[in-house]
Amino acid sequence: MEIYTIGFAKKSAEAFFGALRKAGIKRLIDIRLNNTSQLAGFTKRDDLRFFLKELCDAEYIHEPLLAPTPDILNSYKKKKISWQEYEKRFLDLMSERRIEEKIDRSLFNRPTVLLCSEAKADHCHRRLALEYLQNKWEPFKITHL
Repeated sequence: MEIYTIGFAKKSAEAFFGALRKAGIKRLIDIRLNNTSQLAGFTKRDDLRFFLKELCDAEYIHEPLLAPTPDILNSYKKKKISWQEYEKRFLDLMSERRIEEKIDRSLFNRPTVLLCSEAKADHCHRRLALEYLQNKWEPFKITHL
């Protein structure tokens, strides 16, 4: 099994949807805390659902279980905590939520991508969520688009 990740920041709609089509993505799981912000541009929830269907023949799902809490996210954004502390808090949250039991593995039975806003996965919760699941489930490949 291979699971993809993508962030929309610093990407045009053409680059974003082109990467999804090239990877053959058929399901996008939105793991953002806020998916209706005007700042989300072409990835605002309802617009994204439409574009995915029309441009990629892909399904849209919002999964807040894989999102950070407002407290964790805001503490990091406001530089009250370091990236290392954010990682620890987020992974503790995933453990507390027992996402490995609550997320249905069949969500990944076709080419699937996790979405958040960060341009790169190295400082993003999408990478942390998948690495957490990778340690709890049977191994799978992670590809960052």
